[in-house]
Amino acid sequence: MSIIGNILWIIFGGLLSSLSWFIAGIFWSVTIIGIPYGRQCFKFAKLTLRPFGYKVTYGGGPISFVVNVIWTIFFGIPLAIEHVVIGCLWCITIVGIPFGLQFFKIAKLSLAPFGAKVGR
Repeated sequence: MSIIGNILWIIFGGLLSSLSWFIAGIFWSVTIIGIPYGRQCFKFAKLTLRPFGYKVTYGGGPISFVVNVIWTIFFGIPLAIEHVVIGCLWCITIVGIPFGLQFFKIAKLSLAPFGAKVGR
């Protein structure tokens, strides 16, 4: 079921979501200081192409918290708003609720990507 969900996801908004993460990664990778942020963005761009079947767990310590605050100020809020709006649009119909929930999962990840681990 996750294969079908991921294929439909790419067609109906996942590609746009992944493109947003990829563009954020390019912007962050312009400077040497931003390269760790850029690498994180590229990792999550790959995740947003196939979110069904994957679970995100949050953790980390004080360093992750500081880095997440910096991230949220520059890129986290716009990406989270984008994913929440698209998720709300998907949740209007009953058929779109699974897609909307995936967008909400990625919106939460947009606010705190450092310290988050992705697994099955």
